[in-house]
Amino acid sequence: MNDIVSAPVLGHNYIGGQRSARGATAQQSIGADSGLAYPVSFHQATPEEIDEAVLAASRAYREYRTLSIERRADFLDQIAEEIDALGDDFIAEVSDETALPAGRLQGEKLRTSNQMRLFARVLRRGDFHGARIDTALPQRQPMPRPDIRLCRMGMGPVAVFGASNFPLAFSVAGGDTAAALAAGCPVVVKAHTGHMVTSERVADAIERARERCGIPAGVFNMIYGTGVGARLVQAPGIKAVGFTGSLKGGRALCDLAAARPDPIPVFAEMSSINPIVLLPGALQERGAAVARDLAASVSMGCGQLCTSPGLILGVQSPELSAFAEQLAGAFGAMPAQTMLNRGALDSYEAGLDRLKSLNGAEILASGATAAGKATAHVFKAKPALLLDNADAPLEEEVFGPSTVLVSFDSMAQMAAFLAGMHGQLTATIIATETEVAGQQALVSILEEKAGRLLLNGFPTGVEVCDAMVHGGPYPATSDARGTSVGSLAIDRYLRPVCYQNYPDALLPPALQNANPLGILRLVNGEPTRDPV
Repeated sequence: MNDIVSAPVLGHNYIGGQRSARGATAQQSIGADSGLAYPVSFHQATPEEIDEAVLAASRAYREYRTLSIERRADFLDQIAEEIDALGDDFIAEVSDETALPAGRLQGEKLRTSNQMRLFARVLRRGDFHGARIDTALPQRQPMPRPDIRLCRMGMGPVAVFGASNFPLAFSVAGGDTAAALAAGCPVVVKAHTGHMVTSERVADAIERARERCGIPAGVFNMIYGTGVGARLVQAPGIKAVGFTGSLKGGRALCDLAAARPDPIPVFAEMSSINPIVLLPGALQERGAAVARDLAASVSMGCGQLCTSPGLILGVQSPELSAFAEQLAGAFGAMPAQTMLNRGALDSYEAGLDRLKSLNGAEILASGATAAGKATAHVFKAKPALLLDNADAPLEEEVFGPSTVLVSFDSMAQMAAFLAGMHGQLTATIIATETEVAGQQALVSILEEKAGRLLLNGFPTGVEVCDAMVHGGPYPATSDARGTSVGSLAIDRYLRPVCYQNYPDALLPPALQNANPLGILRLVNGEPTRDPV
């Protein structure tokens, strides 16, 4: 596909359909591989500009949430088309900024547009309304029942924090933005400083879609800068927050949101080590293949994926010993890779130094080294570091291509650790069918600890679909009831509203007697599409 005609990168904030650059502080985007600065300054939003962006979103909210479902769906479809139209020049620019390969970015671009289309389908399907109707029972004794009807509406403007590791699919037009816009919520995006050029290109695409669809100005806003997040989260007009990033950053946002005069929810994806549980039967059958595929999963995207396996658990056996040798060989053959930015590399190397300093942990194998690049590492550690250490050093995420292998003395010892383990995005069991059938107690523990359970697969690679859960108990996320990937993500930005004894003509279409939307509703306890 040919490139669309793009406006030059300006480095100005997006506020209510206009561009603004009143801040004296500016930053430049640095190429992850080249180390060269992009020749445009990105102006940090002033406190006044942040307030104006939130005000623009608040003003747009009442009109946007009352638009027909079809118009909202058309808007999401148009955003998808604009993203699809970003061609090879765009991919080259993103690759230069992030060091991610073109093939990976092409796939991520398609994922980004497809998740917009997924939410358009969710809107047209109508189940997000959650419509429930209990008709009046005037003759009921001892008291009559009034007419009571419920459906869900968007909460209001959402602050979205772009993630570093997915510059397209978890950033400006990522799942948080798609879910919020589908729910009827305007957004104020805080662009990630690691890919500001990419952010502007995608923001331009959203704005083109907004203008072509006649969507109110202020439905999409974006600000640049470091240290602007606190004021954004505390702005009175913001009603929810979507965040993907570090535990420290997510927890800070949660605390800020909770300290507001009107506390608001923060849906933060933060920290996960995504344990892999190995059972001996599977290792005996295919240990070499498991070692190869597991090493590939750990090193995918230079380990900069939320679901990268950071902890491998097994019970002492000849099969596990052989597997450890095979895993060491796979890691020893890994090339050095460029990370998203210098800060990510510094953080990764600090994490490696922390693991190297632990009494009871040692390097099992490491890959090739190169200046300014990340070296893959696999460690082996004694179970005492998991069982007897209150600081839980092996449960602290190391963001990069590394993992830790722990060999327990028994299944009971491993189960004892898992029962006290922190919350995770994913948990994986590698086992034969007979083995997993005999380990239902272990499965039950993992169900309590993770949002997604995998059997004989690897967690890197998150399908965008109706059944996906990309969430989990703290500290994987701040709220285990939601997901940041898949159509269920829309639930985070909706709230139920009940109407009692309202005239039919004044009800939202989802609740009107004739069911003009043709959706499935719960009427007097029975699911039906029929009129009331």
